[in-house]
Amino acid sequence: MAGSLNRAQLIGHLGADPEIRRTQDGRPIANIRLATSETWRDRNSGERREKTEWHTIVIFNEALAKIAEQYLKKGSKVMVEGQIATRKWQDKNGQDRWSTEIVLQGFNAQLLLLDRSEGSGYRAGSDDPGDYGFDGERASGTTSNSRTQSSGQGGGSFSRDMDDDIPF
Repeated sequence: MAGSLNRAQLIGHLGADPEIRRTQDGRPIANIRLATSETWRDRNSGERREKTEWHTIVIFNEALAKIAEQYLKKGSKVMVEGQIATRKWQDKNGQDRWSTEIVLQGFNAQLLLLDRSEGSGYRAGSDDPGDYGFDGERASGTTSNSRTQSSGQGGGSFSRDMDDDIPF
């Protein structure tokens, strides 16, 4: 193998409002707790079972941290993509502890809001900022779902370019 890949992609719901802290120069860093769940039917009893995993997400990407601060709240459904990182720290008793987190930083980090009331998702840095009141500054490290991606025909959103009737 010529190289390696460290990527994690999760879809889940926030367990609490994002925790925002700021660096000394005022840049935001967001921490979120994301719950992912799987459900199945127990073979023996026929009961529906559910298992929930909790993930710590740390957002160092300034544009994504601002989006988290402004738009995310407890219960929000999101998709995140970043790198898995393990860090060592000491608890108050001086014991070594390790935490594994998903870190969103740099241009390839992604945060997608999946439960916008408009149903279209939010694309940070969209070519058409009017839908959400942004000033058009392109935010790196973001993604979109297909309903808000540019169609490649002049920068309008996909949903606006499809005004005509569907022929079937």
